[in-house]
Amino acid sequence: MLIAAFVASVVTPVLFLAAYGYFGYQTRVSDSSEGIDRLARVAEEHAVKVLDVTQEMSLRVLALLGEDDDTQIRARQLAIHNFLVDTAGRLPSVASIAIFGRKGNLLASSSVFPVGLQSIGDRAVLSLKRRDGDTPQPISRPEQISDPAADVFNVTLPRFDGSGHMLGVIIVSLRRDYFESFYWGLTTHDRALTIGLFRSNGTTLVRTPAPRARRAPGSSQPLLEAVRVNREGGRLKVFSALDGVEKLLVYRQVGSYPLYVTAGIPVSTVTYRWLRHDGFIAIATLVPCVGIWILVLFSLNRLKRERTAWERWKAEFGMRVSAETTSRQMRRMGALGNLVANVAHDFNNLLMVVKANMELARRKNFNGLEKEVVAVERASATAEVLARRLLSVARKQPLHEELIDVRDWLEQEASLIQMSLSERVRLRITSPAEVWPTYVDPTELQSALINLAVNAKDAMPNGGEFSIRCENIIFESAKGSLTPGEYVVVACSDTGVGMPHSVAQRAFEPLFTTKAANAGTGLGLAQVMAMCEQAGGTARVETVEGEGTTVSLFLPRGLGEPDVMTTAAPAQTPASTESMQGSVLLVEDNEEVAAGLSAVLEVFGWQSRHELTGDAALGVLDDGETFDLILSDIQMPGINNGIDVAEKVRRRWPMQAIALMTGYADEFERAKNAGVTILSKPFNIDDLQALLHSVSSATR
Repeated sequence: MLIAAFVASVVTPVLFLAAYGYFGYQTRVSDSSEGIDRLARVAEEHAVKVLDVTQEMSLRVLALLGEDDDTQIRARQLAIHNFLVDTAGRLPSVASIAIFGRKGNLLASSSVFPVGLQSIGDRAVLSLKRRDGDTPQPISRPEQISDPAADVFNVTLPRFDGSGHMLGVIIVSLRRDYFESFYWGLTTHDRALTIGLFRSNGTTLVRTPAPRARRAPGSSQPLLEAVRVNREGGRLKVFSALDGVEKLLVYRQVGSYPLYVTAGIPVSTVTYRWLRHDGFIAIATLVPCVGIWILVLFSLNRLKRERTAWERWKAEFGMRVSAETTSRQMRRMGALGNLVANVAHDFNNLLMVVKANMELARRKNFNGLEKEVVAVERASATAEVLARRLLSVARKQPLHEELIDVRDWLEQEASLIQMSLSERVRLRITSPAEVWPTYVDPTELQSALINLAVNAKDAMPNGGEFSIRCENIIFESAKGSLTPGEYVVVACSDTGVGMPHSVAQRAFEPLFTTKAANAGTGLGLAQVMAMCEQAGGTARVETVEGEGTTVSLFLPRGLGEPDVMTTAAPAQTPASTESMQGSVLLVEDNEEVAAGLSAVLEVFGWQSRHELTGDAALGVLDDGETFDLILSDIQMPGINNGIDVAEKVRRRWPMQAIALMTGYADEFERAKNAGVTILSKPFNIDDLQALLHSVSSATR
């Protein structure tokens, strides 16, 4: 409403002033035109009066001369001179009167006696030859005469005898200052006005005030064009070549004479006077309007600030609610991660027991239980994968990152990914040759792609296509959780049913699943996100219901050249265990795990001593006992955990062989920094045997 009021308060007075100004301007132009028209009429009447008197005077001179020839006139020169002086003296507009003969010789003059041998030649006489007496009197250009000294223009009257032959001419010189004085008096009330007298060919005879450019306008001037159209008079707007401005002009013919009077006023003067008059009215009208505008704008600005404050409050409230929700979610996720990690850790310890005893059973030739032992081994392998997935979701899975060529790696893993898809789902891999290498845990990447393939298969029950597309991408600025830099994008797309927006928002949430009971764990996409974030990237999902889903893995570009990928040969078990005999200090807080490992070590021919804590192990070493190898878990009760033990052993006994066991990623990284051998739980017995063999070889 305030905006509408503001618009109305602006538009209404502006339209009113525009209409008022337009009609006011037209009225001002009309009044100015009428004013100069009145001036032109007065000037015309004055010029007609002067010329009529001049003509009457000329007729009296003609009557005096009769049909006398040049000789007769010269004989009466004195009497004619006195008559001309008396006649010119009675008329203030006349400067002089002169009589010229047939050949242009001066016969008599009001200004000089005797006349001497002056002559105007044949040009005036020849130009006035005619057969009748109806031709108007010719008017000359302005000129100066010396006796008396004056600026004049001449009116020429021819003399004819009874048979129509030219006898000569009478020239009456009219004073220009007489007309200028009269015109000056007409314009005393407004000096912007101009009044002029000009011949029909455009030659200016008199102009008040004097023109800026003293030149006669050409025949192409708009004024002359208007005269040709309407000889009696008219009004027009024209650019004045004499003044160099645009003017409103009125012209009128001086009776029947070949003369015209003009009255004009500059358009700029009319416009200025209009602005001065109507501008005051406009200002007086706009002052209260401006007050209204300021009031409305102030109200609008205040409303805007209030709205901004309201929006800011709502945004802050929303951010606070979102932050509280996020905080609760993070606390729940943190608690869930710790729970999952603890469960996975304990589960790994149990798996260590199972695997150790399965290895013992295998080395004792199964005793008729081979089928049952193999089944337990398969189950333990599946359980190991589940434990690894749990640790990955909890961000505690130890990583074995390598610089891999994504293109070559995908070619090798294609068959495994295809096995995760049904026969009705086609696999298509698109990877350009110039794709960058990336630094990632190949096992985690393999698990992520298998999880995505399984999800794609479930989303396409009637078959479809699962495509993996790789490309390079550079972020100049931060994009969400991604920092600026170079990334390799592995985009996995399916043509399945897609996901609703509400589901897509929670897709990477651990333990969230839309599958039927017992059909999914809700850890697949959570593992994908965890793998990407641990590698320094992220994962994003794009989905459209009924069209499919694309999950993009953003992995940082790795520097250097990737290692050539080869199939690792199975570890060779040493042929003789007699050469591998030695002693091991086993530090493990789980007695079942320790018992399983001790049994395996005994099979390998190694003697072991078990301690439950790192503090107890350091005490044994301080008592002076020596061992070929110290094999310690990292997470243990007491003051010193496994890494503390390793660091102290390195400082005090630099040559002592020591290896650590762990299932946590954070401990894994710290253990690597300690510079000791690390076994990731649950490890294979072959890995333990290889460690013992390396220690035995080093002690030789």
